[in-house]
Amino acid sequence: MKKIDKIVFGDNQFFGINHMSQEKAQQQAEKFFDINNIFRVYENVLESGINGIMLNSNDRAREICDYFRENQDKFDAVNFYPSIPYPHKYANMIAEKGILPTINEALFKGNSSRNILSMISRGGSALVTKDAMKLMTMLVDVEMKMFHGLNVKVVFLQNIITDLMLGYGIKEVFVAYSEHIWATYNAAPGFITQNLPLLYKRLKEWGIEDVVICASFNKIGYLMSPDREAYEKIVEENDSEKYQIMAMSTLASGAIPAQEAYEYINKQNIQSVVFGASSKKNIDQTSSLIKL
Repeated sequence: MKKIDKIVFGDNQFFGINHMSQEKAQQQAEKFFDINNIFRVYENVLESGINGIMLNSNDRAREICDYFRENQDKFDAVNFYPSIPYPHKYANMIAEKGILPTINEALFKGNSSRNILSMISRGGSALVTKDAMKLMTMLVDVEMKMFHGLNVKVVFLQNIITDLMLGYGIKEVFVAYSEHIWATYNAAPGFITQNLPLLYKRLKEWGIEDVVICASFNKIGYLMSPDREAYEKIVEENDSEKYQIMAMSTLASGAIPAQEAYEYINKQNIQSVVFGASSKKNIDQTSSLIKL
């Protein structure tokens, strides 16, 4: 399995997402309304030596991907970690248009006639038979279009999907997703979850290996289900050749000082950390504290 970057830069701060403070989230959304401010942050990220970028597949990500493609000579060492799908996009479309028009627009809008024929030949029966696996891979391909031409290392399935399918114990979704990502994108399949112990247990039971698991991991147990101790036990026994673990929410949305947070994280058998920041000072400080 491809070794993932030890430090990956996330994007929540660009899109007004802060789990502890709605006021701070709004301030960040206003600041980054001008996409040039986002590009300046990425310049600081690359200058700090970070080459991994996690990006949610929302509408603004298209502009960001275009920027990296247009400047590939400068960013040729950057590895991308797409996170799909972007749930708010589809929730808003369904609320506005309904389920069937949303599926139609998601699959066929912006595709050439050749691409549409290709999609129909590969999975057209899904629209008739409701074959969930074929429909899923078609939607994955739609989400991944914006990342074409970029160096994609891992494709993460958002936790809203991962944990829903995990709760129902639907092995077939995890198998089909993993096989499709490896075969189509030559990238590692990734799963974002808020229940690392259960996901880890099921993946092992189902014989699904060579994947990356991204989960909250921090000193106070924030967003760690069922508890911090269960997470520590998993990473202690984990074989990183089969399952690479990426920690998110390491600062617990600002509840833990950076120095204290990473003293704890550095002691764990974790292969990567994803974090978000908006200032050069915080980017440099955080990257210097992570010693995996």
